[in-house]
Parts: sequence; C-alpha cells; structure tokens
Amino acid sequence: MSKQGKVWLVGAGPGDVGLFTIKGKDILAKAEVVVYDSLVGDGVLTMVPENAEKINVGKRAGHHTMKQENINKVLLEKAQEGKRVVRLKGGDPFLFGRGGEELELLCEHKIPYEVVPGVTSCIAVPAYNGIPVTHRDFSSSVHVITGHKRAGERYNIDFEALVRTKGTLVFLMGITAMEDICKGLLEAGMDPETPAAVLQQGTIAGQKRVVATVNTLKQASNAAKIQTPAIIVVGQVCQVADTFGWYEKLPLAGYKVLVTRPKELVSGMAKKLREQGAEVLELPAIGVKPVEDRTNLSRVFEKLDTYQWIAFTSPSGVRIFFELLMEAGKDIRALGQIKIAAIGRGTEKALKKHNLYPDLMPEVFDGASLGEKMAKECEPGAKILLARAAIGNKEVIEELAKREDLIVDDVAIYDTFYEDQDLIDEKGQFERGKIDCAVFTSASTVKGFVAATEGLDYTKVLAACIGKQTQEEALRYGMKTAVAKEASIDSLVELVIKLKGQISGSY
Repeated sequence: MSKQGKVWLVGAGPGDVGLFTIKGKDILAKAEVVVYDSLVGDGVLTMVPENAEKINVGKRAGHHTMKQENINKVLLEKAQEGKRVVRLKGGDPFLFGRGGEELELLCEHKIPYEVVPGVTSCIAVPAYNGIPVTHRDFSSSVHVITGHKRAGERYNIDFEALVRTKGTLVFLMGITAMEDICKGLLEAGMDPETPAAVLQQGTIAGQKRVVATVNTLKQASNAAKIQTPAIIVVGQVCQVADTFGWYEKLPLAGYKVLVTRPKELVSGMAKKLREQGAEVLELPAIGVKPVEDRTNLSRVFEKLDTYQWIAFTSPSGVRIFFELLMEAGKDIRALGQIKIAAIGRGTEKALKKHNLYPDLMPEVFDGASLGEKMAKECEPGAKILLARAAIGNKEVIEELAKREDLIVDDVAIYDTFYEDQDLIDEKGQFERGKIDCAVFTSASTVKGFVAATEGLDYTKVLAACIGKQTQEEALRYGMKTAVAKEASIDSLVELVIKLKGQISGSY
C-alpha cells in the first residue's frame, strides 16, 4: 500500500515567534514539505526541519511568486506523493489567507487535512501597540476588512454600514489604498476627527505606530514613512495607544539580534533576549557531533579510575561525554573519586544536569585561565583527562605544560562543523541594516557565521562577544566588537542592552 499523504494549513502568527502556537510548532517539526509565504516571521522559518522540502510561494500584497491556483496544485501533488505537507501562512489561514480555496482541491481529491489556527494580526498587532480592539468605554464590536482590491476596481465595501456600527475597524492589506479607505469612511459620514492609527510590522523589531485622525492619517503615515506590512485601525480605541503602549518600553524593543551558538544551546540565550523585547533570529553557526573514530576514547573509558582530574571546556563537551559513556555501557559511577574542572556557567549548568559540581572553575572563562588555575591547584603527578573538541585551542595545554609533573591526556570527543541554512538571508539582512547585533559565544561561532555569509562587508556587523578570544576572531574580519563582563548568558544580554542604539564607533 502506498503511504497516505496529508496537508496541514498552519497559521504562523503575526511575526513574533512567541505567538506561534504549540500545535503549529509540533506539526511543523514533523513536516516533509513546507510551503510558506513571505509574511511568515523569520523566527518561525528557523523552525522548519532541515531535511524538509521547502517551497517559497512568496505571497504578499501585490507580489506573488506563485499564483494561487498553482499553490493549490502543489499541495495536492505533494500530498499525493504520500508526504506530510505543511502550508505555513502568516497570521491565520482562514482570515484573508485563502485557506478555504486551498482546501477545495484537497476535498475534491479526498486528501486528508487539518487546519491549525494562528494568532491573527488584526488582534495581536493592535495589542502590541497598546490598542485594545474593544473597550467598554469606546467600542463594543470589532470589524475586520480587507483593504486589498484589484487594480482599477471600486471597493466592494459598504462604508456606510461600517460607520453605523460605531465599532473598531481593522483594515488588513490596506496601506496602498489608505487614501481611498479614509475617503470612503468620510464620505459615509464618519467624523473627520475620529482617531485612527497605522501600525507597521507589529510584534517584531520594525514595529512603528502612527496615531492621527481619519482626516489626517494618510499625511501622518507619509511623514513617518510607514512601510508594509502594516494595518489600519479606526476607532476611539486608538486614543489610548500612547497610554497603554507597552512593547516599546521593553529594553530591547525594536532591536533585532542574531544569535549564533551550537544548535542545542540556542534557546536559553534567545529566551532571555526576547524577554527584554528583542526580535531574535536563531541561526546556529556551528554544530557538534561525536567523533567517528573513538579508539582513544574507548581506551580512556576503560581506565577512568586512573585519572585524578577531568576537565570540560564547553556544555557540548559535557553532553557528548556522558552520551558516549552510556553508549560504552558505563554510567556516572565510572568516574569514582575523579575531580572535575570546568570553564563557564554553561558548562557548570550542563554538569549539574548529571548531579555533578565542578571542583575547580577559573574566574575568567577561557582556556588559558583554566590551564593556569589547574597548574596551580593540581596535586603533584596528577593525571588529567581533557575531554573537548577536536579543534580545541592550545592555551589550556600550554599552561598545563608549565607543570612538568602533570600527565595530560587531550582526548577529542566531538567534532565541530559549520551549519548552513537556505531560508534566511543573513547576508542580505545585514547589508540592509535589518539586523542590529550578532551575539557570538565562541571563536568557532564567528567562523561559522563568516562561512555562512561569504562576501558580506563585516564592518556592518556589531558583534557582542562572550570573551576576548571570540572578540579577536571577530576583529579579524573587521567587525565592530564589544565584550561581555563575564562569559555568561546574563552578561551577554546585559551587553546587548548596553549596545542598543549604538551603531558605530568602538565599545
């Protein structure tokens, strides 16, 4: 029997990745084909599985990479191939998203499908701008209208009926027709002094709000150089925007940050930055995997009881060490009385997951400081296992070598490789000034970023670096750099907050 395909129409929300639903995220993670729009936020696009077939249909007001009829056929054809197909749409699939049209062909061919609603911009974007679409003092109804109309045609909108509702009016896709919309409302009898707002790129870093009146909105929008995507809100509720506005008060509101870390370590950093209001683009620059040749490691596992110390230089080293230890049929008891040295709070946190605490950790989180501290504190003749990346820096070894009586086994347990992705144009966003800052947690992540953005003018990159070695690597390419006070996530977040608004010079 052939495999039965299925289609999911998934609403991606208005842009902020935190507004993507749990169900949508779970379904996207299992997708074999993803058909996506231009309005899907970058944060959601980074969740698309690497091995999924990705089809950009580029739908945006007035600009379609693929006609709707062809999109419908693609969904059908991929499902008929037996694939799990996710149709990823900005906002909600059924609110001016033409989701109903896409289902018609699927129904005709008896293709199973599900619809996953998304947070719609007509509610979320006003909320992020301090505008409640209903309020008992101002409005008891809300009406959502498409502002899009075909070229040369008149609006099929009963403006008089809308004015009579005395409710909040939300026009989606109406920026190019703003003058016609306001004119229609005024001719239908709306008070020219009725508050109105245009809200640009709501819920993400490009968010901008202009509040005026129906009579002056077009002029105010032009003066503020409002860009699409944006929505228009008309009604008395707009007058409370400046009072209720909250997003712009967050420390990193309006700031877009690129986070580059090994894939499995990204979320903690991104979460803390988002809590401060940043739009975070998570694009791991490097990945790690256990070494293929484990001959040396197998010998080490058989004689763990002969070591007095084991040193870890990264959270990845801790994670992979214990994974390989389990694969070898051993557990934590194999460590016996061995003492543990570690670099950094992240490595310390990874050890605590195994109910272990480091006996030694330098105040400065780098290899040289670790080696120097171990050279001072290790007992005479101590045997040390250094479990780390195959491309680990030499500084820790050089410092330990100053003690001739120490025996050091430098064992590679994982390899580092550069990550690549094809959905987000990092280079283009930096060139257009769309990304304000890049966060680097190691020299390797700098190298991975450079590999992924070949040809970029790196003087356009403001780099927040976790330490001096990372800064030195960034400086090699001409990036503007700043260094965190200590090698920790919290310190890096503090640094990014400090850098906000500083676009040139030295730090």
